[in-house]
Amino acid sequence: MSPDDGSRLAWATAGAVTAGALMITVGLFQLFEGIAAVSRDRLLLDLDDYTFALDLTGWGWIHIVLGTLVALTGVFVLKGRSWAYGFGIGLAAISALNQFFFLPYYPVWALLIIAFDVFVIWALSVVLAEVNAPS
Repeated sequence: MSPDDGSRLAWATAGAVTAGALMITVGLFQLFEGIAAVSRDRLLLDLDDYTFALDLTGWGWIHIVLGTLVALTGVFVLKGRSWAYGFGIGLAAISALNQFFFLPYYPVWALLIIAFDVFVIWALSVVLAEVNAPS
């Protein structure tokens, strides 16, 4: 093992820890956002003329399921499961797309989650590239 291999492994490990922690954070954010929507809290706007309009209960359940999946995958990323890296990239992309459609309901929150999702995609991609790089 060359010194360069150890450095690459350290970067990959740090990227995996960062991505896993952010996935748990994003998942919990979406879970709480979904609970707020399902409970018909006044936290979210009810838009009738939005092209991608669902009732808030529908959006809430989408966020609850997606948030749970993202958070659980983040736990497996932290445990070092190799399947979780690719699955996490896919879930983060779906999460970002979901937040894009959710923008009119709560724009600042949705943009924050999209930014976290983009960072998770980048971090997991770097981890996969480093882990799969030829020695």
